[in-house]
Amino acid sequence: MRVHLRGDVSSGEFAKTLLNIGEGKILEKDGEIEITSNMGILLTELDDLILHVFPDLSMIHQKSPEWLCERAILTSKNDNALSINESMLAEVPGEEVIYESIDSVLAEEEATNYPVEFLNSLNPPGLPHHRLILKVGIPIMLLRNLNAPTLCNGTRLRVSSLERNVIGATVLTGCASGQHVLIPRIPLIPSDYPFDFKRLQFPVKCCLAMTINKAQGQSFKIAGVDLRDPCF
Repeated sequence: MRVHLRGDVSSGEFAKTLLNIGEGKILEKDGEIEITSNMGILLTELDDLILHVFPDLSMIHQKSPEWLCERAILTSKNDNALSINESMLAEVPGEEVIYESIDSVLAEEEATNYPVEFLNSLNPPGLPHHRLILKVGIPIMLLRNLNAPTLCNGTRLRVSSLERNVIGATVLTGCASGQHVLIPRIPLIPSDYPFDFKRLQFPVKCCLAMTINKAQGQSFKIAGVDLRDPCF
């Protein structure tokens, strides 16, 4: 992931520290290094991190698209991103809408070996979960290319409406920024298992928090990094 620094008086010192880390010039102990104050604000509680990156979540509907687009919490694991998003979603005003996927095995003769409940529990990388919880006003990230270059994997959007069979959203990033779009449910077939199954679901997820890997190519002015678990 690249870090772009713009006009901050401490940018030079920060950039030098990053370079020293990359070149192995920072003293380490048991594979760990000490994070100094010039690397950012150090917080010990997750709630404080959330509050610093997303102050006034209760006012998210009044926030501009730029405010949403320029910030995120980054973490090393999908499970952490999910739990952080769920915690933050609870602070957003409005009714939550729950979308449950329709999962099925492609080979009919294998259906008895893989019950629907088992398929629902699977969370392969790059696929939306069986149970997708959203609210109007939150940022979401697209997980598939739908209509390049407007709607690509990694495009961030802001939810404007949550209907039964379609999600209305405004594009936050890319060449179509500001454009209103409709996102349908689509069939998704993972390749991570010894059997083939199909998940019919909206190809999106909440992206108040996201994995460091998923943040590749994104630009943020304010980023909080959850370091509770090792990144490597």
